Amino acid sequence: MSLLSIHNLHASIGDRQILKGIDLVVNPGEVHAIMGPNGNGKSTLAGVLAGNPKYTVTQGTALFKGKNILDLPVDVRAAEGLFLGFQYPVEIPGVSIANFMRTAVNEQRKYRGLDPLSGAQFLKLMEEKKQIVEMTASLANRSVNEGFSGGEKKKNEIFQMAMLNPILSILDETDSGLDIDALRIVASGVNKLRTPDNATIVITHYQRLLDFIVPDFVHVLYEGRIVKTGPKELALELEEKGYDWIKKELEQ
Repeated sequence: MSLLSIHNLHASIGDRQILKGIDLVVNPGEVHAIMGPNGNGKSTLAGVLAGNPKYTVTQGTALFKGKNILDLPVDVRAAEGLFLGFQYPVEIPGVSIANFMRTAVNEQRKYRGLDPLSGAQFLKLMEEKKQIVEMTASLANRSVNEGFSGGEKKKNEIFQMAMLNPILSILDETDSGLDIDALRIVASGVNKLRTPDNATIVITHYQRLLDFIVPDFVHVLYEGRIVKTGPKELALELEEKGYDWIKKELEQ
């Protein structure tokens, strides 16, 4: 069974239709890259799957582990194993990363019928996962994203992903605003978390991220639809020719 199966998905904000019939299948063990120009629906797709209430689904289905995820509340989607890494992570003043993550991890365990982690168990898990993104103790003790640089915020997103161990991770422009060192650390973290049982959808504008996180498939999302799918080499072709090439190809 596929991990995620999207069929004819349409979604809008108010009267503006953004997604106009998305079809996508993601299997366990795969990495999919979704590329395309600004304003064509990439972040909308991520938001719809995660349950952002500003989007209205008008047609179609999205089956996650065989369940129509569009029918599930946001917290249940997360507990089922869906993770969204935000393009612009929010700050939560006064809430330490440790407390935030302990609550999140134990809520997830509760949903799955498991006992909460003790303080010692949680700290051991946290220390282990911090190594994945080279997170310092001083960063882990601060409030969630408060005063963080762009790179620190993205490291924190991947750290959260490591702690929650999702089945499907959607990373919305994780490379946005990162210098090359931060990009390497973040991408390395994503690669270390890859297993035969989970999958990742990487949303990006640029080929450079895909030099570090090598996708099995590259999809071009244009005007609300996936109009082209290919191997990793498609990203290089997009880098060379730009998105106008896709537009001209569709007009022929």
